[in-house]
Amino acid sequence: MAKRRKDIEDGDERGKNWKEGELIKQFNLKRITEYQTPVLKEWWEVENPTFTPKEKEIFEEKHLLILKNFSGWSEEDLKMKFITHILDLGHLHDENGIIGYFDKIIWAKIDDIKLIVKSDFMMAKGILDVFETPYFHFQEYKPHKNPSGDSMAQLIEAFLIAQVRNKSQKPLYGIEIMGKQWTFITMEGKEYCISKALDSTEKEDLLKIIAILRKFKHILLTRLID
Repeated sequence: MAKRRKDIEDGDERGKNWKEGELIKQFNLKRITEYQTPVLKEWWEVENPTFTPKEKEIFEEKHLLILKNFSGWSEEDLKMKFITHILDLGHLHDENGIIGYFDKIIWAKIDDIKLIVKSDFMMAKGILDVFETPYFHFQEYKPHKNPSGDSMAQLIEAFLIAQVRNKSQKPLYGIEIMGKQWTFITMEGKEYCISKALDSTEKEDLLKIIAILRKFKHILLTRLID
């Protein structure tokens, strides 16, 4: 779950707990759900991934694990016992100066409004623990374990902050994870497009989730890195 704290880099001001609708109104955003934009459609259209024997073993193990244990897991259980392994199967590992960062505070001022959010996971250009250019974010939310905050709003905040930090018009990619449901989001300018949800307890959906993650890695390495 994305959480906020004092922004050490810029005084003691705390970030606001924005709702998605408030962000749309404040920053004149357009939310698209009724169709796929070309960027989201390209990302979404994938074939099932090819696994090595070891990857196949991990896939079967983690699929069975979430089927048996999902309803009783805490948010941290979900992240450490399942999500991190799916990210690995999606090949979102560090390479070519791109690093995966967990629980990083990011911030920026937009129209004199300060946005601060903790990104549950992001892929960014960086060195060791210092990130520079964020390309991909996911926000996780476990609705039946003491929820707080609006995970989609937190993801859109991360996108808006990345646009300022990156000084780029290139698309941004992200995922909202609501328990077992994975939703894929792209943002271009002031428009963001939301896919239908995939159920990670369903084997075919989980295969597609992994394939979409691998597709992003290809897009990142071939198009997004300057």
